[in-house]
Amino acid sequence: MIGPGAGARVMVATRPVDFRKGPDALAALVGAEYGGDPFSGVIYVFRAKRADRIKLVWWDGTGLCLMAKKLESGGFRWPAIQEV
Repeated sequence: MIGPGAGARVMVATRPVDFRKGPDALAALVGAEYGGDPFSGVIYVFRAKRADRIKLVWWDGTGLCLMAKKLESGGFRWPAIQEV
């Protein structure tokens, strides 16, 4: 199985994003909106407007990885939106 290492850092975006965005657009969003480095190995987690879908983006050293999950019922618990 390919995945992030045990010491991986995870950053959670509290605002919903347009879920049509792919890995390149989400990586650009990390740099432009959050001031992060999408190629640092940090895992960035994004949610859809409905809290039943998430996307994770990270750099594994060879390319951008995108993982998506959609729950069949219920929703993910999500931090409150905070103004920065």
